[in-house]
Amino acid sequence: MGNQKNKTSENIKDTAGAAFHAAHSALETTENAAMSAVDATANAVKNATKNKNKNK
Repeated sequence: MGNQKNKTSENIKDTAGAAFHAAHSALETTENAAMSAVDATANAVKNATKNKNKNK
């Protein structure tokens, strides 16, 4: 019976670990997408400013 409890405990820990890893990976993916959007916005503002200054 003790061995069965240990196996159940290991399975729960493995499942929790996999869920945590999946959540962490999803968070990193979201963060990367957000940072890319910030970079793209900054570049667009920079280019718009350059173009406006050229046309003065």
